[in-house]
Amino acid sequence: SDTLWEIAKAEVEKKGSNGKEGDGVEIGEKSVFFIGSKNGGKTTIILRCLDRDEPPRPTLALEYTYGRRAKGHNTPKHIAHFWELGGGTSLLDLITIPITSDTLRTFSVVLVLDLSKPNDLWPTMESLLHVTKSHVDKVIMKLGKTNSKAASEMRQKIWSNLQKDHPDRELIDPFPIPLVIIGSKYDIFQDFDSEKRKIICKTLRFVAHYYGASLMFTSKSEALLLKIRGVINQLAFGIDKGKSMCVDQNKPLFITAGLDSLSQIGSPPVPDNDIGKLNAHSPMELWKKVYEKLFPPKSLHTLKDIKDPARDPQYAEAEVDEMRIQKDQELEQYKRSSAKSWKQIEFDS
Repeated sequence: SDTLWEIAKAEVEKKGSNGKEGDGVEIGEKSVFFIGSKNGGKTTIILRCLDRDEPPRPTLALEYTYGRRAKGHNTPKHIAHFWELGGGTSLLDLITIPITSDTLRTFSVVLVLDLSKPNDLWPTMESLLHVTKSHVDKVIMKLGKTNSKAASEMRQKIWSNLQKDHPDRELIDPFPIPLVIIGSKYDIFQDFDSEKRKIICKTLRFVAHYYGASLMFTSKSEALLLKIRGVINQLAFGIDKGKSMCVDQNKPLFITAGLDSLSQIGSPPVPDNDIGKLNAHSPMELWKKVYEKLFPPKSLHTLKDIKDPARDPQYAEAEVDEMRIQKDQELEQYKRSSAKSWKQIEFDS
């Protein structure tokens, strides 16, 4: 029989071969990136998942926190890195910071959409997913140059939620990393007209299914937050969670990735004789045109987010703002006096 030393040595070697899922990234160390609607409730969800009883504060630019949790008794605690992008779609450039070739293989994205603002829903979703996907694709290509095996495994892994015999396998385009779409403020959404709820539910189901993502609705309800917490724990700490499904538009949607289908979702809510008039070149574009016909996005002027967080009303502080105005005025006065001085010098010369 093996000695105690040989058993310990074998255990260490086993951890060395299985304890990593990429260069320098432990299996027990995962990252979750929260993006989505401005004031959509991202911080509230993160705090609930980390059991932090504190009031959420407005997110400034890109924020980071972490949590530790053990899978079982007497097991090492796993670390989860939580990133949160503030400002809705105004700070898209910051998406590239947390997603790198070192973190990508243990990275997940959570897109939080404000159900109470259906007219902003599609442009917010489209902008954030497009920029995130483009960056992830670039990182995977970069990874492939140094570690082709890891990049290949990632490309194969994105299909793991969909059964090989799923009828939609040739019709969808899974997101390159795990994606969860959360519809927030369900307590407001549930009072919408039933036809509006139906359209929003069907559209989000299609988008989630097309990207191989999970979809769920939440609110301030403790029961719904607990369900969301279970899903986030699975992403962050690898805690297994059973698959479940609720597609009733009169209840909060809860659809685990891979369980939905285009046949269950149905066609876009538009008369058949009108579909041909929409000039769509892809199923995603067709759903977009139908959705925006019913929920037209606000004009570019009103949708345009404030690029400078210092001028964003949600971060207003009277004393600081007054001092800022004073300094701006002093700066303008200095510019004017400097311009006069230069003109006088030119005249004298």
